[in-house]
Amino acid sequence: MVVIHVSAECYPVAKVGGLGDVVGSLPKYQQAAGITSMVVMPYYDRQFVRESRLDVVFESEILMGGKTLPFQVLKESTDKLGYPLHLIRIPGLLDRSEIYSYPDETEQFVAFQLAFLEWLIQFGDKPNIVHCHDHQTGLIPFLMNHSFRYNQLTHIPTILTIHNAQYQGWFGWDKYHYLPDVDPWKWGMLDWEGTINSLAVGVKSCWRYTTVSPSYLEELKYNSNGLEQLFIHEEKKSLGVINGIDTEVWNPSTDPMIPCHYHSDNVSKGKQENKRAICKEFGLTLTKPLVAFIGRLVGEKGADLLPEAISNTLESLKGKVSIMVLGSGEPEIEEALAGLRTTFKKDYNVFIGYDEALSHLIYAGADFIIMPSRVEPCGLNQLYALRYGTIPVVRSTGGLKDTVIDYSQPEGYGICFEEAESEAISHAITRATELYSNTPGMRLLRKRMMSLDFSWHRSASQYIDLYNSLK
Repeated sequence: MVVIHVSAECYPVAKVGGLGDVVGSLPKYQQAAGITSMVVMPYYDRQFVRESRLDVVFESEILMGGKTLPFQVLKESTDKLGYPLHLIRIPGLLDRSEIYSYPDETEQFVAFQLAFLEWLIQFGDKPNIVHCHDHQTGLIPFLMNHSFRYNQLTHIPTILTIHNAQYQGWFGWDKYHYLPDVDPWKWGMLDWEGTINSLAVGVKSCWRYTTVSPSYLEELKYNSNGLEQLFIHEEKKSLGVINGIDTEVWNPSTDPMIPCHYHSDNVSKGKQENKRAICKEFGLTLTKPLVAFIGRLVGEKGADLLPEAISNTLESLKGKVSIMVLGSGEPEIEEALAGLRTTFKKDYNVFIGYDEALSHLIYAGADFIIMPSRVEPCGLNQLYALRYGTIPVVRSTGGLKDTVIDYSQPEGYGICFEEAESEAISHAITRATELYSNTPGMRLLRKRMMSLDFSWHRSASQYIDLYNSLK
């Protein structure tokens, strides 16, 4: 079986969030299970690409909006990711350094999808599955079925995985001419409330769609940024599959980014040494419980609640806890979090930006990870934390609800709260400090967490079962 994953992101080539982590890992585990799994993504002018040997395997052109755009398909020649990687390069459009936020983002990703399809119709042996990821690839299932140029591909099953339904790839009907000629009886499939909605098109047109957790699948029916009725209507072709993590990359016993390696039998000692490194670098106190936040500083992640929650917590606990934040995002949230340093010098610090090595160190050294998300389709941070014996403190939503059980429950190992409110966050952190004082209890929970299996082996097999059902 041959599966092509089509995505805007793939770690370590280019990543903004969980999409990149999933597409970077899932194909590797599918390869190990005997599936020929490859990734096709845009070309980005980034370090990984500049340092890789790339061979041109296909050249052609597309017609988009009356313009002829030449493109190349380049293959990473050494398969150093554990699976074939192909990059689509279009001069001036798909050869930039950033992934998103350009004013012509619609043109970027429409062109990417058209170039992929143009390449696909030239394949001698067609793939068994085209697996699309998020709205940047949502037009592909529609065009494979209903465009006159590409409908020779209509027999190939398509799957769309929704990593985050808040982002839908809207563009106006004034840009309809970017698309090739399609069956006029099918124009309505492109529309959702007066605009072309790439995610909605993909859901309507694909053979099956998946979400990255079962709970998120249910949440889409009442919280999906305007697509609630669509997900209710199409639920019969849906499946929720929890993301996995790459246990080769996220492994505290071998992780090259942390100073002290450890495993479940010496977790307390190992975490203490990594915590020592964090405290030394950021001026925190080693003997206090360390609660950390890692992620995008945006409302979706509940980050706008953090300044008030942190301030109130540190005031009320009076030196009994340390808090560390790593992330970047909305400027006003960054500014508010940075401003707390002057008030709570010994108990708080923040690193504004993205630092992969520092994130690994925090997972290894922190005692707790806080995730107050308003929306969390799956969440990977809590899975990384579990792998490193770091107790997740999470709002029960989406994938967090599916993967974290409160320690007050039988076989529980985390701290859960219900509301996305600063008071709920403060109360959860207070519970964390109380738990920290119970040394035997902490030791038991850490061992329990580190024995859990959230690897891609389990999730990859679910996707393979799905592929086989579409033969």
